[in-house]
Amino acid sequence: MVSDPAIVAAGEWHPPGSSRSQEARLVARDGKLVVLATQGGVPLAEAAPARLAISARVGSIPRRITFPDGSVFETRDNAGIDACLVAQGRRGAGVVHWLEQFRLRLAVIVLVAFVLGGAVYRWGVPALVEVAIWVTPPAVPQLMAKTTMETLDVTAFSPTALAGSRRREIEAGFARIAARSSRGAAAYTLNFCDGGLIGPNAFALPDGTLVVTDQLVEMAGTDTELIVAVLAHEIGHVELEHSLRQLYRAAGMAGLIMLIAGDIGVGVEDILAQGGGLLALSHSRSAEREADRRSVELMAAAGYDPAAIARFFALLEDRLGDRGGATILSTHPDTPERRKAVLDHARRVSEARGTAGP
Repeated sequence: MVSDPAIVAAGEWHPPGSSRSQEARLVARDGKLVVLATQGGVPLAEAAPARLAISARVGSIPRRITFPDGSVFETRDNAGIDACLVAQGRRGAGVVHWLEQFRLRLAVIVLVAFVLGGAVYRWGVPALVEVAIWVTPPAVPQLMAKTTMETLDVTAFSPTALAGSRRREIEAGFARIAARSSRGAAAYTLNFCDGGLIGPNAFALPDGTLVVTDQLVEMAGTDTELIVAVLAHEIGHVELEHSLRQLYRAAGMAGLIMLIAGDIGVGVEDILAQGGGLLALSHSRSAEREADRRSVELMAAAGYDPAAIARFFALLEDRLGDRGGATILSTHPDTPERRKAVLDHARRVSEARGTAGP
C-alpha cells in the first residue's frame, strides 16, 4: 500500500541535460522524495534523501535539488525545503542564511574582523618587520638607496653650490662622529646637494648614505658643530635601522590593504609600492627621539658639545617658525619638546662622563 504523499514544495523540474522545464511539485512518499508533474501527477524523478544534492539557502535564491539521474527540481519555497531537511535530521538553512538573517551577529563578525586587522597592524606587522630586517642582505638597502637617490636627483635635487673648503670642514666633523658609530666611519657616505623646494634638510638612507642640503648649511651659518650634530642624528637613524623599519612597515601595510581590499588596481598598487621608498625617509616620533639621543651620545664621544643639536631646534623655531616640527621628508615630535629632551639627555651624558653639563 502506497502512503499518501506529503507535499514539500512547488516549483519546476528540468530533465537531465536539458534547459526545458515543467511545473511540478516535490512530495515525500515512502521514505523518498518524488517529483510529480503538476498536471496529471506523473512521477518525473525520485530518490532517497541521502542521494540528493540540495543547494544551501542563500537569501531568496531558488534552491536546486539534483537527482541521481541528473534531473533538477528548482523551487523558491525555501521554508518547505528547510522543514523537509530538519524532519530528516539534517541541517536546514545553513550558515550563510543564518548570517543574513541575524544582522547583529553579522555586525559582531565584522567588528571581530576589524579587531583582528588592528591586532595584525599593532603586533603582527611589527613582528614581521623585525624578521624582515634580520634576514635582509646588505644588497637590499644598497639597492633601495640607489633607486631613491636616482629619483630625488631627477625630481628634487641639483648639484651642490657649496665651496669646497666648506664641504671639507663639514666632512672632517662628520668623519669624527662616524668613527664613533657602532658601524665605523667606512659604513657611511656623505653627500651634498642643492635641496631646491625641499629646502633645509638632512636625511639618511638604509645603507648609510647621508644627504645634507646646501640650504641647511646656509641656515646654520658658521656653526659647523650644529651641522655635525644633525648628521650624528641621521647616523642614529642608520644605526637603529629606522629607515628600513619604516620601509618594511609601509610594505606590510600595503600588503594588508591589498589582502583586505583585493584587486585595487595597478595604479594604486604602484602608489603603495613606490611611495614606500620615500616614506622610508620619514620616521615616527619615537624614532626621532631615539636619533636625538644618539646624536647627543656621538657628539659627546667625539669631543663636541653634546647638546649641539638643541641649537638646531632653536634655529628651526627662530628662523622657520617651526613649533610643530613637520618638514617635507620627516615627521618630528614638537620642536620645543625635543630641544628640552636633548638638553636633559646631554646633562645626563655629561654627568656620566664626569664633565660639566652644557
